[in-house]
Amino acid sequence: MSRTPPHPEGWQIDLQQVLEAVVDPVRRSIVAQLDAAGHDIKCGDFDLPVSKSTATHHFTVLREAGLIRQYYVGTARLNTLRRADLDRALPGLLDALMGRAAAPSA
Repeated sequence: MSRTPPHPEGWQIDLQQVLEAVVDPVRRSIVAQLDAAGHDIKCGDFDLPVSKSTATHHFTVLREAGLIRQYYVGTARLNTLRRADLDRALPGLLDALMGRAAAPSA
């Protein structure tokens, strides 16, 4: 039995579910911290103003929406932003959420 929790496939990422996930400021903060870091982050290393159990709920919502991927290294659960999958499924959305202007088309 795998310890890696289930994740939606890239083609299953749904705009409504993504928007419902990022409407919460704590979840937006998690996405922003992953985006800014540019590398995977352990659950306990995020700067969050909520309890551990509440943070677990937020990570689950983000994972089920397809925004993050979670996996284990030893006993640590790491999180990675699914930028490539999101950019394919919903082009420009992640940049808009992070407040970055999309590059002009040629």
